[in-house]
Amino acid sequence: MVKGKIVVVGAGVIGLSVAWRAMASGWRTLVVDPQPCSGASWVAGGMLAPTTEAWPGEEPLLELGEASLRGWPEFAAELGDVGLRTEGTVVAAFDSADADQLAILAEHLASIGRKVDRLTGPELRRMEPTLSTSVRSGLSVPGDLAVDNRKLLDVLRSKVEFLHTEVKAVRPGAVDLGDSTVDCDVVVIAAGAWSRNLHPRLNSLIRPVKGEILRLKPGRGALPLGRTIRALVESRPVYLVPRGTGEVVLGATQYEAGYDTEVAVKGVRDLLLDAERVVPGISEYVLVETAAGVRASSLDNLPVIDWLEPGVLVASGHHRNGLLLAPITADTVVALLDGEPIPEAAKAARLESRG
Repeated sequence: MVKGKIVVVGAGVIGLSVAWRAMASGWRTLVVDPQPCSGASWVAGGMLAPTTEAWPGEEPLLELGEASLRGWPEFAAELGDVGLRTEGTVVAAFDSADADQLAILAEHLASIGRKVDRLTGPELRRMEPTLSTSVRSGLSVPGDLAVDNRKLLDVLRSKVEFLHTEVKAVRPGAVDLGDSTVDCDVVVIAAGAWSRNLHPRLNSLIRPVKGEILRLKPGRGALPLGRTIRALVESRPVYLVPRGTGEVVLGATQYEAGYDTEVAVKGVRDLLLDAERVVPGISEYVLVETAAGVRASSLDNLPVIDWLEPGVLVASGHHRNGLLLAPITADTVVALLDGEPIPEAAKAARLESRG
């Protein structure tokens, strides 16, 4: 039985996941986006890593991420081949100050009942031989996953209906396209950082944060990475996420730069220099792509998943965790549409939880 029609504004991983799960629940869905799959989801690293993203004071975000991570294997199995990797993550500290910062993270996780393995430099290198002998110490997080974001987007894109056009405004029961409107029962705003322009309640909740990534492919004789590597290099974060093709996604820059998507020379330079200090063999790779995306961030780094008014829902503000939180976000939106209880961990993403 068809329950009604929803229009999802935004074709990143959140919008597509919501549309796919809503269709499975019996809703007719249409996704509206002028450039589907071209935003922050397309240039993401693909880490599904709530534990290594954890930090004191952000326990609700950790619980939300862990709940979503538990749903990822089933989510991926239903979709098909999305390049899900299960080898886990190593987190490397380059110098003593970096090691102290990782120790704080490990102690915090232990204090809230989460376990990570603290390892010496040699122990880390036995797990991941590509690491530099200069790495002092680190952590092993075997429960982390990673996904090929572009495979995931391609699969999701094949499962939903699109309207390739820009949205001018949203109101209950309709989406304004400028020269026409699309009528529906519910509008779901999932336009990432651009969501803040589509409803007055979002303007103070969502802000754009720029991030850059590089994509590398192994050159002749280059040693492939066995798992995701995250590192601190003189307090600067860097990550290297391998793909099944042997390519590596390198990232971690973050700027308050509005909607700018130009790639800065400084960002590319810093990423390559820091990556080479952690994984010296990265110099044998070939640089094949530089890209920048704009994440949707919130004041507390938690997403906003809730009714804005009758007939208008929002699913935005996922910051660095859009891919990780796709399953639980989609389940939460469908529960809200169906008038069912939402997952317990997702209650922190409601508007009422922000006071």
